[in-house]
Amino acid sequence: MNNLFTELENQNKQVPLAELLRPKTIEEFVGQSNVVSPNSPILNLLKTQRLFSLIFWGTPGCGKTTLARLIATKTNANFIEISAVTSGVKEIKDAVESAKMALRSGVKTILFIDEIHRYSKTQQDALLPHLENGTLFLIGSTTENPSFQVIPALLSRVQVIRLNSIDDESMQKIIMRGFSYLAKHYMPMDCEGGVLDFIVNLARGDARYALNVVENAYFASDLVDGRRNLTVKIIEEICQKRNTRYSRQEHYDCASAFQKSLRGSDADAAVYYLAKMIAAGEDPRFIARRLIVCAAEDVGNADPMAVQVAVNAYRAVELLGMPEGRIPLAQAVIYVAKAKKSNQAACAIDKALADIESGNDFPPPMHLRDAHYKDAKNYGFGIGYIYTHDAPDVYQQFLPDELVGKKYVE
Repeated sequence: MNNLFTELENQNKQVPLAELLRPKTIEEFVGQSNVVSPNSPILNLLKTQRLFSLIFWGTPGCGKTTLARLIATKTNANFIEISAVTSGVKEIKDAVESAKMALRSGVKTILFIDEIHRYSKTQQDALLPHLENGTLFLIGSTTENPSFQVIPALLSRVQVIRLNSIDDESMQKIIMRGFSYLAKHYMPMDCEGGVLDFIVNLARGDARYALNVVENAYFASDLVDGRRNLTVKIIEEICQKRNTRYSRQEHYDCASAFQKSLRGSDADAAVYYLAKMIAAGEDPRFIARRLIVCAAEDVGNADPMAVQVAVNAYRAVELLGMPEGRIPLAQAVIYVAKAKKSNQAACAIDKALADIESGNDFPPPMHLRDAHYKDAKNYGFGIGYIYTHDAPDVYQQFLPDELVGKKYVE
């Protein structure tokens, strides 16, 4: 009965075009020439039928799952696929038992875990002994930086391979393959000039997204004399708002690029990264805090107004909210980027802190110590101090005796 229901379910499924066109061989796989070029290390290893555990790190739709399946096919391995979103230690144990059964027939097992960064430390720990003793091999996929999301013990047992976003040339081939499939299996089509480039630009390296656009736009297009007529306008109407890709890693990368652009006095780049963070839904208060840090650290006393402008932008964002808050933020970003730069204050305090942390932690000279209470003079505190306003030209030692002559402010 279960088989009957499963068969009915499969018959009634509407399989997405992206799944139908998933490459079946390494030769069909495009867009990761740095990983699967003819003499790449991975392909050379696969030719020897050697398996190894690895994690594919890359943006959505760059081919992580596809490449994992192709590796299993190339090595004739038992392939078990689970998602970290819906699985846990129980599913790992089930996979281990399956791997042991396969080994009795001389077959190796690849356990593919999609979104492996979603596993807890305990769940990741459950993988370790089975990778250590060779019961199975792991291929994980993640859109997040494994250095932040995967435990060190697991990282030491795998190779991390960075997959790039699909390049424009490869993306055009994928899109054309999608159009050809639809035209062959349904009806012929005509494409307005610019459709191909429009979808490439819209997808931004995400092959799955591109093929979803191709499929939806094809069936939404007008019928003219038995042919589909696809235009840019139809695609624009389907994809009304373009989603901004913004992973945890990109949060850090954009914040870094934003602050370095401010430091480098490139107002155009700083405004661009400001816009990217706003469009991605970044907390505007986080952006404003980064701006205040830059105004103090990189502008400093070369233009003391920069800190005031940045702090006022923070207050303005809290008062106005978004989207109006984007304007004072942009105003402050441009001011800080164009301001003269000096890191004197940051260097001075860091130099002093380094001295103290290295052991140069000395008390103030006796004449500078607090003498406002009755017994202070009995201890020698405050004796000999000269009130500077009464004798501005008289030399007085302020640094501890051990640091006399030390320069922190260059």
